[in-house]
Amino acid sequence: MGRAHGDAEPAEVVAGVRLTSPGRVLYAEQGVTKLDLARYYESVSDRMLPLLSRRPLSLVRCPQGRRTACFYQKHADETFPKAVRRIRIAEKAGPVKEYAYVTSLAGVVALVNLGTLELHTWGVHVDRLERPDRLVFDLDPGPGVAWDAVCEAALHLRDRLEELGLRCFAKTTGGKGLHVVVPLLRRAAWRQTAGFARAFAKAIEAEDPDRFTTEVAKARRHDRILIDYLRNTRGATAVEAYSTRARPHAPVATPVRWDEVGPGLRPDGYTVSNFGERLRALGGEDPWAGYREARQALPATALRALGVS
Repeated sequence: MGRAHGDAEPAEVVAGVRLTSPGRVLYAEQGVTKLDLARYYESVSDRMLPLLSRRPLSLVRCPQGRRTACFYQKHADETFPKAVRRIRIAEKAGPVKEYAYVTSLAGVVALVNLGTLELHTWGVHVDRLERPDRLVFDLDPGPGVAWDAVCEAALHLRDRLEELGLRCFAKTTGGKGLHVVVPLLRRAAWRQTAGFARAFAKAIEAEDPDRFTTEVAKARRHDRILIDYLRNTRGATAVEAYSTRARPHAPVATPVRWDEVGPGLRPDGYTVSNFGERLRALGGEDPWAGYREARQALPATALRALGVS
Protein backbone atom coordinates (compact mmCIF):
# COMPACT_ATOMS: atom_id res chain seq x y z
CA MET A 1 0.00 0.00 0.00
CA GLY A 2 1.38 3.42 -0.95
CA ARG A 3 2.03 6.15 1.59
CA ALA A 4 -0.46 8.91 2.10
CA HIS A 5 0.38 12.18 0.42
CA GLY A 6 2.95 14.04 2.47
CA ASP A 7 4.04 10.99 4.50
CA ALA A 8 7.80 10.74 4.94
CA GLU A 9 9.51 7.68 3.53
CA PRO A 10 10.43 5.33 6.41
CA ALA A 11 14.07 5.61 7.46
CA GLU A 12 16.42 2.75 6.60
CA VAL A 13 19.84 2.32 8.18
CA VAL A 14 22.61 0.19 6.69
CA ALA A 15 26.04 -0.05 8.35
CA GLY A 16 25.07 2.83 10.61
CA VAL A 17 24.26 5.13 7.68
CA ARG A 18 20.74 6.53 7.42
CA LEU A 19 19.63 6.37 3.81
CA THR A 20 17.65 9.26 2.43
CA SER A 21 14.94 8.18 -0.04
CA PRO A 22 15.83 4.48 0.37
CA GLY A 23 13.04 3.51 -2.05
CA ARG A 24 14.38 5.63 -4.89
CA VAL A 25 14.77 3.43 -7.96
CA LEU A 26 18.32 3.59 -9.29
CA TYR A 27 18.02 0.85 -11.94
CA ALA A 28 14.58 0.98 -13.55
CA GLU A 29 15.03 -2.25 -15.55
CA GLN A 30 15.05 -4.34 -12.39
CA GLY A 31 13.56 -1.92 -9.90
CA VAL A 32 16.79 -1.83 -7.90
CA THR A 33 16.45 0.82 -5.20
CA LYS A 34 18.99 2.71 -3.16
CA LEU A 35 18.28 0.35 -0.26
CA ASP A 36 18.76 -2.67 -2.52
CA LEU A 37 22.15 -1.32 -3.61
CA ALA A 38 23.25 -0.65 -0.02
CA ARG A 39 22.19 -4.19 0.95
CA TYR A 40 24.11 -5.59 -2.01
CA TYR A 41 27.32 -3.90 -0.85
CA GLU A 42 26.64 -5.15 2.67
CA SER A 43 26.47 -8.71 1.28
CA VAL A 44 29.87 -8.45 -0.47
CA SER A 45 31.68 -6.20 1.99
CA ASP A 46 33.94 -8.95 3.36
CA ARG A 47 35.17 -9.64 -0.17
CA MET A 48 35.21 -6.10 -1.50
CA LEU A 49 36.69 -4.02 1.30
CA PRO A 50 40.17 -5.63 1.34
CA LEU A 51 40.49 -4.65 -2.34
CA LEU A 52 38.79 -1.23 -2.16
CA SER A 53 39.84 0.16 1.20
CA ARG A 54 42.26 3.12 1.34
CA ARG A 55 42.47 3.63 -2.42
CA PRO A 56 41.81 7.07 -3.94
CA LEU A 57 38.44 7.02 -5.69
CA SER A 58 36.71 8.44 -8.71
CA LEU A 59 32.94 8.00 -8.87
CA VAL A 60 30.08 7.78 -11.31
CA ARG A 61 27.06 9.33 -9.61
CA CYS A 62 23.43 9.15 -10.72
CA PRO A 63 21.49 10.74 -7.84
CA GLN A 64 18.11 10.31 -9.53
CA GLY A 65 18.86 6.91 -11.03
CA ARG A 66 20.75 5.48 -13.98
CA ARG A 67 18.39 6.82 -16.63
CA THR A 68 18.75 10.43 -15.52
CA ALA A 69 21.72 12.77 -15.58
CA CYS A 70 24.82 10.92 -14.38
CA PHE A 71 28.22 12.50 -13.90
CA TYR A 72 31.81 11.49 -13.27
CA GLN A 73 33.28 12.90 -10.06
CA LYS A 74 37.01 12.86 -9.61
CA HIS A 75 37.42 15.10 -6.57
CA ALA A 76 35.77 15.13 -3.17
CA ASP A 77 33.53 18.03 -2.24
CA GLU A 78 31.56 19.44 0.69
CA THR A 79 28.62 17.06 0.10
CA PHE A 80 30.66 14.04 1.18
CA PRO A 81 29.79 12.83 4.71
CA LYS A 82 32.32 12.00 7.42
CA ALA A 83 32.18 8.27 6.68
CA VAL A 84 33.95 9.09 3.40
CA ARG A 85 37.52 10.12 4.09
CA ARG A 86 39.59 12.60 2.13
CA ILE A 87 43.20 12.99 1.11
CA ARG A 88 44.97 15.87 -0.61
CA ILE A 89 46.96 14.77 -3.66
CA ALA A 90 49.21 16.81 -5.90
CA GLU A 91 48.19 16.20 -9.50
CA LYS A 92 50.47 16.03 -12.53
CA ALA A 93 49.82 19.61 -13.54
CA GLY A 94 50.71 20.84 -10.06
CA PRO A 95 47.50 21.74 -8.19
CA VAL A 96 46.63 19.89 -5.00
CA LYS A 97 43.12 18.42 -4.99
CA GLU A 98 41.05 16.47 -2.50
CA TYR A 99 40.19 12.86 -3.30
CA ALA A 100 37.82 10.53 -1.50
CA TYR A 101 38.60 7.10 -0.11
CA VAL A 102 36.83 4.68 2.20
CA THR A 103 37.92 2.34 4.95
CA SER A 104 34.63 0.72 5.89
CA LEU A 105 31.24 -0.45 4.67
CA ALA A 106 29.80 2.74 6.17
CA GLY A 107 31.87 4.75 3.70
CA VAL A 108 30.59 2.70 0.76
CA VAL A 109 26.98 3.03 1.91
CA ALA A 110 27.46 6.79 2.38
CA LEU A 111 28.53 6.98 -1.27
CA VAL A 112 25.48 4.92 -2.29
CA ASN A 113 23.39 7.47 -0.42
CA LEU A 114 24.87 10.11 -2.75
CA GLY A 115 23.72 8.11 -5.77
CA THR A 116 27.09 6.50 -6.56
CA LEU A 117 26.73 3.66 -9.06
CA GLU A 118 30.40 3.09 -9.91
CA LEU A 119 33.55 3.00 -7.78
CA HIS A 120 36.82 3.42 -9.67
CA THR A 121 40.14 3.19 -7.84
CA TRP A 122 43.76 4.17 -8.27
CA GLY A 123 46.35 1.40 -8.31
CA VAL A 124 47.82 2.57 -4.99
CA HIS A 125 46.86 3.01 -1.36
CA VAL A 126 46.73 6.43 0.28
CA ASP A 127 49.72 5.78 2.54
CA ARG A 128 52.12 5.23 -0.41
CA LEU A 129 50.80 7.18 -3.37
CA GLU A 130 53.93 6.74 -5.48
CA ARG A 131 54.20 2.95 -5.15
CA PRO A 132 51.59 1.06 -7.20
CA ASP A 133 50.42 -2.32 -5.94
CA ARG A 134 48.69 -3.68 -9.04
CA LEU A 135 48.64 -3.71 -12.82
CA VAL A 136 45.37 -3.82 -14.76
CA PHE A 137 45.13 -4.83 -18.41
CA ASP A 138 41.68 -3.99 -19.71
CA LEU A 139 40.66 -6.14 -22.68
CA ASP A 140 38.10 -4.09 -24.61
CA PRO A 141 36.73 -5.83 -27.74
CA GLY A 142 35.85 -4.02 -30.93
CA PRO A 143 32.29 -4.51 -32.21
CA GLY A 144 33.37 -7.27 -34.59
CA VAL A 145 34.98 -9.43 -31.88
CA ALA A 146 33.17 -12.49 -30.51
CA TRP A 147 33.06 -12.98 -26.74
CA ASP A 148 34.88 -16.30 -26.96
CA ALA A 149 37.82 -14.44 -28.50
CA VAL A 150 37.95 -12.07 -25.50
CA CYS A 151 38.11 -15.02 -23.12
CA GLU A 152 40.86 -16.62 -25.22
CA ALA A 153 42.75 -13.31 -25.18
CA ALA A 154 42.57 -13.12 -21.39
CA LEU A 155 43.92 -16.65 -21.09
CA HIS A 156 46.69 -15.76 -23.53
CA LEU A 157 47.71 -12.74 -21.44
CA ARG A 158 47.65 -14.93 -18.33
CA ASP A 159 49.98 -17.44 -19.94
CA ARG A 160 52.38 -14.77 -21.16
CA LEU A 161 52.47 -13.09 -17.76
CA GLU A 162 53.11 -16.43 -16.07
CA GLU A 163 55.99 -17.01 -18.48
CA LEU A 164 57.47 -13.81 -17.05
CA GLY A 165 56.95 -15.10 -13.52
CA LEU A 166 53.86 -13.03 -12.74
CA ARG A 167 50.68 -14.44 -11.24
CA CYS A 168 47.46 -12.70 -12.32
CA PHE A 169 43.71 -12.76 -11.74
CA ALA A 170 40.61 -12.15 -13.87
CA LYS A 171 37.43 -10.16 -13.41
CA THR A 172 34.49 -9.24 -15.57
CA THR A 173 34.03 -5.50 -16.02
CA GLY A 174 30.25 -5.33 -15.97
CA GLY A 175 30.64 -3.77 -19.41
CA LYS A 176 32.02 -5.47 -22.53
CA GLY A 177 35.36 -6.93 -21.57
CA LEU A 178 37.63 -8.51 -18.99
CA HIS A 179 40.36 -7.24 -16.70
CA VAL A 180 43.58 -9.12 -16.11
CA VAL A 181 44.96 -7.96 -12.75
CA VAL A 182 48.52 -8.43 -11.48
CA PRO A 183 49.03 -7.82 -7.72
CA LEU A 184 52.35 -6.16 -6.94
CA LEU A 185 54.58 -5.51 -3.98
CA ARG A 186 54.88 -1.79 -3.36
CA ARG A 187 58.44 -1.43 -4.58
CA ALA A 188 58.52 0.07 -8.07
CA ALA A 189 57.54 3.66 -8.88
CA TRP A 190 54.87 4.67 -11.39
CA ARG A 191 57.41 5.18 -14.15
CA GLN A 192 58.56 1.60 -14.00
CA THR A 193 55.16 -0.07 -13.56
CA ALA A 194 53.59 2.03 -16.31
CA GLY A 195 56.59 1.34 -18.53
CA PHE A 196 56.25 -2.39 -17.97
CA ALA A 197 52.49 -2.30 -18.73
CA ARG A 198 53.08 -0.41 -21.96
CA ALA A 199 55.97 -2.59 -23.10
CA PHE A 200 54.08 -5.80 -22.32
CA ALA A 201 50.94 -4.66 -24.20
CA LYS A 202 53.01 -3.51 -27.18
CA ALA A 203 54.81 -6.87 -27.26
CA ILE A 204 51.51 -8.77 -27.34
CA GLU A 205 50.28 -6.47 -30.11
CA ALA A 206 53.45 -6.96 -32.16
CA GLU A 207 53.15 -10.75 -31.94
CA ASP A 208 49.56 -10.80 -33.24
CA PRO A 209 48.52 -7.43 -34.73
CA ASP A 210 45.46 -8.94 -36.41
CA ARG A 211 44.11 -9.92 -33.02
CA PHE A 212 45.34 -7.21 -30.65
CA THR A 213 45.81 -3.46 -30.72
CA THR A 214 46.94 -0.76 -28.33
CA GLU A 215 45.27 1.96 -30.44
CA VAL A 216 42.50 3.56 -28.42
CA ALA A 217 40.68 5.03 -31.45
CA LYS A 218 37.60 2.86 -32.04
CA ALA A 219 37.81 3.28 -35.81
CA ARG A 220 41.05 1.28 -35.78
CA ARG A 221 39.88 -1.70 -33.76
CA HIS A 222 36.65 -2.99 -35.27
CA ASP A 223 37.74 -6.64 -35.30
CA ARG A 224 40.55 -6.46 -32.74
CA ILE A 225 40.84 -6.39 -28.96
CA LEU A 226 42.24 -3.28 -27.35
CA ILE A 227 44.78 -3.97 -24.62
CA ASP A 228 44.25 -0.85 -22.55
CA TYR A 229 47.43 -0.46 -20.51
CA LEU A 230 46.87 3.22 -19.73
CA ARG A 231 45.04 2.38 -16.51
CA ASN A 232 48.47 1.90 -14.98
CA THR A 233 49.56 5.54 -15.03
CA ARG A 234 49.46 7.84 -12.00
CA GLY A 235 45.93 9.14 -11.51
CA ALA A 236 44.31 6.62 -13.85
CA THR A 237 41.64 4.34 -12.42
CA ALA A 238 39.94 0.99 -13.01
CA VAL A 239 36.50 -0.10 -11.89
CA GLU A 240 36.94 -1.86 -8.58
CA ALA A 241 36.03 -5.50 -8.03
CA TYR A 242 32.40 -5.90 -6.85
CA SER A 243 31.48 -2.37 -7.94
CA THR A 244 28.22 -1.96 -9.80
CA ARG A 245 28.15 -0.19 -13.17
CA ALA A 246 25.82 2.57 -14.33
CA ARG A 247 24.48 0.33 -17.09
CA PRO A 248 21.19 -1.46 -17.76
CA HIS A 249 20.29 -4.24 -15.29
CA ALA A 250 22.81 -3.19 -12.59
CA PRO A 251 25.79 -5.33 -13.66
CA VAL A 252 28.67 -5.98 -11.27
CA ALA A 253 32.42 -6.11 -11.98
CA THR A 254 33.04 -9.63 -10.73
CA PRO A 255 36.22 -11.52 -9.77
CA VAL A 256 36.24 -14.96 -11.40
CA ARG A 257 38.43 -18.03 -11.34
CA TRP A 258 40.46 -18.72 -14.45
CA ASP A 259 38.52 -21.93 -15.06
CA GLU A 260 35.37 -19.79 -15.32
CA VAL A 261 36.79 -17.71 -18.16
CA GLY A 262 35.08 -19.18 -21.20
CA PRO A 263 31.85 -19.26 -23.22
CA GLY A 264 29.64 -19.66 -20.13
CA LEU A 265 30.84 -16.37 -18.69
CA ARG A 266 29.45 -12.98 -19.69
CA PRO A 267 31.06 -9.58 -19.02
CA ASP A 268 27.79 -8.20 -17.64
CA GLY A 269 26.22 -11.47 -16.53
CA TYR A 270 26.44 -10.88 -12.79
CA THR A 271 24.07 -8.24 -11.46
CA VAL A 272 22.80 -6.87 -8.17
CA SER A 273 19.69 -9.02 -8.61
CA ASN A 274 21.46 -12.34 -9.18
CA PHE A 275 24.65 -11.85 -7.17
CA GLY A 276 23.15 -13.65 -4.20
CA GLU A 277 23.03 -16.76 -6.39
CA ARG A 278 26.69 -16.25 -7.21
CA LEU A 279 27.59 -16.06 -3.53
CA ARG A 280 25.54 -19.15 -2.68
CA ALA A 281 27.18 -21.09 -5.51
CA LEU A 282 30.63 -20.09 -4.26
CA GLY A 283 29.87 -20.96 -0.65
CA GLY A 284 32.88 -19.70 1.24
CA GLU A 285 35.17 -19.88 -1.79
CA ASP A 286 37.00 -16.77 -2.92
CA PRO A 287 37.57 -16.68 -6.71
CA TRP A 288 40.64 -14.57 -5.97
CA ALA A 289 41.99 -16.83 -3.24
CA GLY A 290 45.65 -16.08 -2.72
CA TYR A 291 45.47 -12.57 -4.21
CA ARG A 292 47.15 -10.92 -1.24
CA GLU A 293 49.80 -13.62 -0.98
CA ALA A 294 50.49 -13.31 -4.72
CA ARG A 295 51.81 -9.75 -4.44
CA GLN A 296 55.08 -9.79 -6.34
CA ALA A 297 57.88 -7.64 -7.67
CA LEU A 298 58.28 -7.04 -11.38
CA PRO A 299 60.97 -9.55 -12.38
CA ALA A 300 64.24 -7.90 -13.32
CA THR A 301 64.67 -10.31 -16.25
CA ALA A 302 61.25 -9.36 -17.62
CA LEU A 303 62.00 -5.67 -17.28
CA ARG A 304 65.26 -6.09 -19.19
CA ALA A 305 63.60 -8.22 -21.86
CA LEU A 306 60.95 -5.55 -22.42
CA GLY A 307 63.49 -2.71 -22.36
CA VAL A 308 62.13 -1.10 -19.18
CA SER A 309 64.64 0.66 -16.94
